[in-house]
Amino acid sequence: MSCKWEKYADWNPWHGCTKISTGCKYCYVYRQDEMYGSRVSSNIARKTAAFNLPVRRGRDHNWKIESGKVVFTCFTSDFLLKDADEWRVDCWRMMKYRRDLWFYFFTKRIDRFLECIPEDWGDGYDNVLIGCTVENQEMADYRLPIFKTLPIKHKSIIVSPLIETVDLSEYLDETIEEVSVGGESGVEARPCDFDWILNIREQCIQHNIPFRFHQTGAKLIKNGRLYRIPRPFQLSQAHKANIDYKIDKYMVPESIKFEWEDDV
Repeated sequence: MSCKWEKYADWNPWHGCTKISTGCKYCYVYRQDEMYGSRVSSNIARKTAAFNLPVRRGRDHNWKIESGKVVFTCFTSDFLLKDADEWRVDCWRMMKYRRDLWFYFFTKRIDRFLECIPEDWGDGYDNVLIGCTVENQEMADYRLPIFKTLPIKHKSIIVSPLIETVDLSEYLDETIEEVSVGGESGVEARPCDFDWILNIREQCIQHNIPFRFHQTGAKLIKNGRLYRIPRPFQLSQAHKANIDYKIDKYMVPESIKFEWEDDV
């Protein structure tokens, strides 16, 4: 899978986030901060040294992030976090400038979206993919109706951490380019039932929507048995389940065309 991961880059312009819903209970950002002994509370957002990474060049004058990559954006916070409002304007500018990259961020704050977009957003930037995160039926029924109305060109539904069975049927149509599902990581993780995952997969197949099982989580129930899966294997075990639908070899929806060369 290493060749696939070479297609991706990480960009965390700020770090730290506040918890807003049930899915945040065992947030991995808080857990990692505790593990590494952070001196700053995890609920305090602060700019990172990587803030302007997309527009940095190396000594050879080439971009630090090569053209054609998918950039996982703000994965140690939330891109629509209110505390980051003053910084986001510069981030939008960098994202628009680097049109040779695809920027992908998830948010639990989709209800803030219209407050956070730049003046020239229009119906969305071509190179920005946005995932609306839901963890249970309550959040699906609150966030997804908002998400469906928003001017975004590339929309994904991220069901993670999946902590109960969820019905997405009424929200699945041609405007949704992917549904990605995963369990919860960490020692205190809530169990994820494989039947819940298969049920969402079936919903996606019925609506012809690409589906990806991206992570098992630390505790996976299958056929009534609880499996404890160490962190290093949670991604690979999900991949080995081989239940993705309409996802290409680079683990992205087949419908999204990236400027990638096959020989990399």
